[in-house]
Amino acid sequence: MGASPAAHPRAKPHARRITGTESLTVPARVCAGIAPRVAAIPFGPFMPPPLRRLLPVLILASLLAAPAARARNAKAEAPIPAATVALMQAKGTDPASPVLFRAYKKESEIEVWKRGPGGRFVYIKTFPICRWSGQLGPKRQNGDRQTPEGFYSVPKRQMNPNSRYYLSFDVGYPNAYDRAHGGTGSALMVHGVCSSMGCFAMTDRSVGEIYAIARDALKGGQAAFQFQAYPFRMTAENMARHRTDPNYAFWQQLKEGADRFEATGDELQVGVEGGRYVFAPARDPAKEVAVATRRAAEAARIAALVHDGAPAVRTTYSDGGQHAFWASLISRGAPVGEISRPEALAYAGQEVVVIPGFRRPAPPPEAVWAAWIGPGAPMGDLRARGFVPAYARAPDRFALPARYADTLPRLVAAALAGALPPGPETGTGPALGTLAALEAH
Repeated sequence: MGASPAAHPRAKPHARRITGTESLTVPARVCAGIAPRVAAIPFGPFMPPPLRRLLPVLILASLLAAPAARARNAKAEAPIPAATVALMQAKGTDPASPVLFRAYKKESEIEVWKRGPGGRFVYIKTFPICRWSGQLGPKRQNGDRQTPEGFYSVPKRQMNPNSRYYLSFDVGYPNAYDRAHGGTGSALMVHGVCSSMGCFAMTDRSVGEIYAIARDALKGGQAAFQFQAYPFRMTAENMARHRTDPNYAFWQQLKEGADRFEATGDELQVGVEGGRYVFAPARDPAKEVAVATRRAAEAARIAALVHDGAPAVRTTYSDGGQHAFWASLISRGAPVGEISRPEALAYAGQEVVVIPGFRRPAPPPEAVWAAWIGPGAPMGDLRARGFVPAYARAPDRFALPARYADTLPRLVAAALAGALPPGPETGTGPALGTLAALEAH
């Protein structure tokens, strides 16, 4: 009997049979890399011996990789849920129309906006953020764990159907503004699971829907969609509360963009000049009037809030935050995948008061103080020499809008216009009394 191949001194290692069980241990990522090459093998009598010996392994690898590839394609090509499509249709838009996303870190939310039939973007729905990291404020350098703030553009090449975190897209940090300020870092994503190191982590289910919404808009012809990232909702109240924050000047630039979007409903045309965000004016002059009106009203509102005693605070985090929706689900044991630094969430959103707030005394109701100075009232005819009431002064073009306490009471206005009934003393109008005596001197 001849020696077995294993015992023969000239037996070669590649002659050992590879069993089916051993073949199944080939990693899926290796199979995925090998499988596409099977089709390129030169079958026939002139096939090189090494390939002939590896052919069974390559074929098996191709078969093993096929389900994984189909699974990746399935999640990346999953349709938008019917309920979300219905929301779009109710607003006069559809999945193929351009999309725009707005993220708010403090509120831990991402909004979806779609272009409507009149060209104006309309709100569709909100997704709660499961995890973001860092503090309020822009990202500055690689490794600072900051989730970015600013205006970003996402073309198709930044969509990642093969993400380690289910599905994802790169928001585009650093943009021109970030680079102008020396910003470093990359791969800041909106992705699945609940773990963040500078990203917006949404959980697999939520990011699957967000990805589908973005994908269909890009397929519909949108070259790139805009991603607006804010520290908080850019209201006058939030701006007044954070007026002492070191990032306030930067946030004023974001506020300008947010106000412009709210006033026009148009996607922002963003540039960077002198290290600042700048915004192209709307082609429609009426929209520019709307922008100017909103900007003036918001500035006046902020000034009035500060004047009336709004506190100034710093909102601090141990390492980012999480929407209360996810916190509630997680507390009940709902699976959301990996959660980054869960212990830090106990210290999320702590407000440190920098300037205490105060409440100015409310003015007396009109019915009360009008009665004090009405006809026949003890104080009705008293006036200090040289006093000019607010309603009788020349208007100041640069002053803030008058408050209620500075306006002319209706009762006094009626008296000056002669619309009141005759006074009890003269029968012809309000009594003059002491007022006439004072003016006679």
